[in-house]
Amino acid sequence: MITVSEAKDLISENCVPERVENRLLSESQGYILAKPVYSPVDTPPFHQSAMDGYAFSYESWDGKSMLEVCGEIQAGSNVPIEVKSFEAARIFTGAALPDGADTVVMQEHVVKNKKTIRIENVQLTKGANVRLCGSQTKKGELALKKGQLLTAPAISFLAGIGIERVNLFSKPVISIIVTGKELKQPGSEITEGKVYESNSFGLSAGLHALDIAPASVEIVDDAEEDIIKAITRQSTSDILILTGGVSVGDYDLVLPALRKCGVENIFHKVKQKPGKPFYFGKLDQRLVFGLPGNPASVLTCFYEYIVPAISSFTKKQYFKKINMPLADDYKKKAGLTHFLKGKTNEGKVRILNNQASYLMNSFAIADCIIELEEEKEQFIKGEMVNVLMIV
Repeated sequence: MITVSEAKDLISENCVPERVENRLLSESQGYILAKPVYSPVDTPPFHQSAMDGYAFSYESWDGKSMLEVCGEIQAGSNVPIEVKSFEAARIFTGAALPDGADTVVMQEHVVKNKKTIRIENVQLTKGANVRLCGSQTKKGELALKKGQLLTAPAISFLAGIGIERVNLFSKPVISIIVTGKELKQPGSEITEGKVYESNSFGLSAGLHALDIAPASVEIVDDAEEDIIKAITRQSTSDILILTGGVSVGDYDLVLPALRKCGVENIFHKVKQKPGKPFYFGKLDQRLVFGLPGNPASVLTCFYEYIVPAISSFTKKQYFKKINMPLADDYKKKAGLTHFLKGKTNEGKVRILNNQASYLMNSFAIADCIIELEEEKEQFIKGEMVNVLMIV
């Protein structure tokens, strides 16, 4: 049996090298850039009006004379207009500045008289209300660095410089196999000896929170042949998650099924509570996780081990790990790292009641997992502990 830190190191060491895919910008939300993006154009691509108003030459204006309106320029128009001394062109936001003009006066700051205008803005300066060519991004300039998260503003920015496709770190393909003869689906009638299946719901929801939809979810009986068939069907996934059947009971058949499918055992059993029978293996470059069947163990192992493995693919950091003071004293036995459901409030973290691995009512309201180190037994109120925020 290995320690928590040894387990995390082994998973990290066996994660696949980064994988890059080229996707349409419109399909890239939430991904991380795998390569830097350089601007193919100047942006704006021309001197551009920032306001609805009148474009004129500031140098040729004496500050008091009327200006003759010589034309009109809409956004998108390419009708050639040249503004001469003591002339102005009606212009609209986003339109290209005409030849001879270098300044725009807002329409609210002029008085119009038929085909002439008088400017009534003594604070107007040269170049006012003009977006200069390349003032946002110049052609060939770095637009976004490798490692940038593509949010809605980042995508809008890239679209605005003409980018159609981007290179991104791929999300892994993930499949879930839940084992157990006793499992019934929510909504069905429950009979003696049966329980409602929840692990597929918890794992699927956890993946969706990471913007990853599971490729497949299978519920199979505690029969080795059925488990082998399910593993074979899902063996092309980047990550395969199995729940239940990873201990040493007569009907814990996941481990022998994995061996028969050619999965390499990296480790089995970790010095932790809950989730001590946790398993990790590899099938070629694919990661295989075997989780105990109790739902609190499943989600604890998901947050502590599987989410970091997913991060190795996507390069995204999903949950923060921080130090916080305990709200109350707590005592445990030495020999196992404890992962406890917790709730933060006013800068402290409280260990919730109902910590057994089959109890989910405390997990349902928890916003974090508290890690208490393996050999330590007594934890004092106010003592700093590691906290993994999951909400």
